[in-house]
Amino acid sequence: MSKRELVLRALHQKEVTRVPVGFWFHFITDEEQLRQPIPSVIERNINGHRDFIQAFQPDFVKLMSDGFFYYPNDQIAQAESIEDLKDIQSIGKDHPWIQQQVALIKEQKAQFTEDIASFYNIFAPATYFKWQLAGGEAQFADFLLENPQLTQQVLQIIAEDIAHLVTAVLTETDIDGIYFSVQNVQDDRISSEAYAHFVRSSDLTVLQAANQASANNILHICGYEGATNDLSLYQDYPSAAVNWAVGPEEVSLAEGKNFFNRTVIGGFDNTVDGLLYQGNQSEIQAAAEALIEEAGTTGVIVGADCTVPSDIALEHLQWVREAVYTKEEVK
Repeated sequence: MSKRELVLRALHQKEVTRVPVGFWFHFITDEEQLRQPIPSVIERNINGHRDFIQAFQPDFVKLMSDGFFYYPNDQIAQAESIEDLKDIQSIGKDHPWIQQQVALIKEQKAQFTEDIASFYNIFAPATYFKWQLAGGEAQFADFLLENPQLTQQVLQIIAEDIAHLVTAVLTETDIDGIYFSVQNVQDDRISSEAYAHFVRSSDLTVLQAANQASANNILHICGYEGATNDLSLYQDYPSAAVNWAVGPEEVSLAEGKNFFNRTVIGGFDNTVDGLLYQGNQSEIQAAAEALIEEAGTTGVIVGADCTVPSDIALEHLQWVREAVYTKEEVK
């Protein structure tokens, strides 16, 4: 079977000839991410995918939205109070920001040299919202505390725009699904209950649009840079697979498989302090073999908690793949 068929079978908990392995990178700097799209940045995004695919020959690709992290709604960027957003308007389903991402995906897919699965990176409405604010996460938390109902309404407007984006990328290109990144509000003032009441509905609006267009969507519960999450908030979010930070959340791949009752992705720490980055061949391969031993071979894709460092040695990723493949051959 092709690599694409292999991954799609794994996503839907069907038997596979071997466990798929996948890792992904960002191709631009954090500072560049939150600017309006720049042609040179988009070009680096496309070239980065080309170089990675040629060098690593992955089982699947998470297509990065690098260059499009900035949701183009100036009303949010100028807001000092949530009340400033009471008349916020949608950017509309035909906004260039949406169509430019459709074009980006087509360029990214043009770099493929074989039949592999692909999933486009989409962030939760709350993430796009907080990245627009001068005060970031803390200001977003302020808004939730100031007027949670109005904040929820703003999130819903954003969610409808992101739903338009998701529908466009899934119907106007031939990708297999989206990789939907959610995260708890990283502010102690915002409880899980507040998230469930005022943020959850915007997440589900996007997922509903994605699931109407594809059955192959991946939920990513983001533990980037040490963020932690209440995984129970996302236990019933509808997706084919789930990826989370196994170390920070203290939930192993095998435990997560039972908790979410669907395919799981990950297993390795993605930081510069983690084994994947720092370890030698025997250490990394022993860890990869242990993941398969514990989590099994059905409904499992071996990878990392999140995006791996851009300067990681591809050799380390290859060691994981070799160990997983060898483990399968032995069985």
